[in-house]
Amino acid sequence: MNTLTKSLTGLGLGAALSLTAGTALAAGGGGCGTFTNAEGVDEHLACLEAPIDFTNKGSLQNGAKIFMNYCVGCHSAKYVRHSRIAQDLEIPPELLEKYLLVTSDQIGDHIDPEIDPELQASWFGAAPPDLSLETRLRGEDWVYTYLLTFYEDPSRPWGANNLVLHNAAMPHVLHNMEEELSEEEFHSEVGDLVNFMAWMGEPARHDRQVIGFFVILFLLVLLIPVYLLNKEFWKDVK
Repeated sequence: MNTLTKSLTGLGLGAALSLTAGTALAAGGGGCGTFTNAEGVDEHLACLEAPIDFTNKGSLQNGAKIFMNYCVGCHSAKYVRHSRIAQDLEIPPELLEKYLLVTSDQIGDHIDPEIDPELQASWFGAAPPDLSLETRLRGEDWVYTYLLTFYEDPSRPWGANNLVLHNAAMPHVLHNMEEELSEEEFHSEVGDLVNFMAWMGEPARHDRQVIGFFVILFLLVLLIPVYLLNKEFWKDVK
């Protein structure tokens, strides 16, 4: 477990939440909501900054692997095709078919485990949401902080609770990974997962930003001849 989770193990919720002040979550604003500390005072819960980098293909590939191994057992990503993952993340189709094609046998299919939502609701209390656009809905930093702030809570059906989303229906599916890795390694793995989820939400985001930069640069350069032309047209007008 990471330091935060270790400090929360076996504690009641009120006492556990009081430990968040001064931890790694103390940096930044209050973008991850509020909580009530042990004294009954509402405090802001700061979000950790997610390491989003669409140019890091290794991170995105690792995030895809984690997503397929830990998330698609319950969650879908109905707006994302396996073939798009192979193309954009530079994964050879034969490797994707061998290791990442877990919800279908066709590379052109969307990511969908096709589990009955009503059945899932009976298991967890609520049907797991589709994750295609989750980072755009919640925010990348929110999702990153959420995945890093599970803690043991025997009062919950799955034995875990979450600081960001209190009484979340989702089990701590990354618990085994957290136990096996160091805190830094676990944060890196979760960062790769969130990076991939952010890519799913907007695969063309990096291209859009690059194109947008050159468009603005073009307009700034164009401004010079337009200004000079305007000056020439109006030089004889008093």
